[in-house]
Amino acid sequence: MTLQIDVVTLFPDVFPGPLSHSIPGRALEAGLAELRAHDLREWGLGRHRSVDDYPYGGGAGMVLRAEPIAGALAALRGPGSTVILLDPGGEPLRQARVRDLALRSHLIVVCPRYEGIDERVRSMVDLELSIGDYVLSGGEIPALVLIDAVLRLLPGAITEGSATEESFSEGLLEYPQWTRPPEFDGQRVPDILLSGDHGAVARWRHEQAVARTSQRRPDLLEGATDASGDGSGLP
Repeated sequence: MTLQIDVVTLFPDVFPGPLSHSIPGRALEAGLAELRAHDLREWGLGRHRSVDDYPYGGGAGMVLRAEPIAGALAALRGPGSTVILLDPGGEPLRQARVRDLALRSHLIVVCPRYEGIDERVRSMVDLELSIGDYVLSGGEIPALVLIDAVLRLLPGAITEGSATEESFSEGLLEYPQWTRPPEFDGQRVPDILLSGDHGAVARWRHEQAVARTSQRRPDLLEGATDASGDGSGLP
């Protein structure tokens, strides 16, 4: 099954951008997913294809109107679609959610701009996601982040088994890695990794992952035993 991804944006030329390279690029080229970017102004109002207006009650900046987004969703949404609004107040994007979205058949990603969106747009979407507690100029960069994360989990996108050993795959940060040479600048690869004892290596790696997570992201340990990777269920 090919995953369909539609992005609604004021800047369609941003896409595919970096998604045309490396793992996501290969996934798209192989037909594991189809990515289409749509200019929101196609559904703009009037002769000038207006998509924004001043906020009621005053304030700085402009707000995206509800009608153009409603028009875009009416044209793009189907029975199996999941509509995602990228918003700073949305659910924090975590690997469990990425895995969930990689199993869907059609994603529609809405990229806000300016001071935000008309509040009525929220009733039109299925999910609101945030990539972090900071403010960007628009939703295009978060969309690239989200799509990259999803594409690499599609079957055939990367070497089988690679995704299961990455950071957050079990609610933990990934264990430390080394490669050749065995010693560099006075630092030596741990002997256990040179031992050839795969069982001992696996146990050591798990211990290292727990230790690194405890040191750097102790908040993750609360959900480390949850199969979802973040200790919470997914709606």
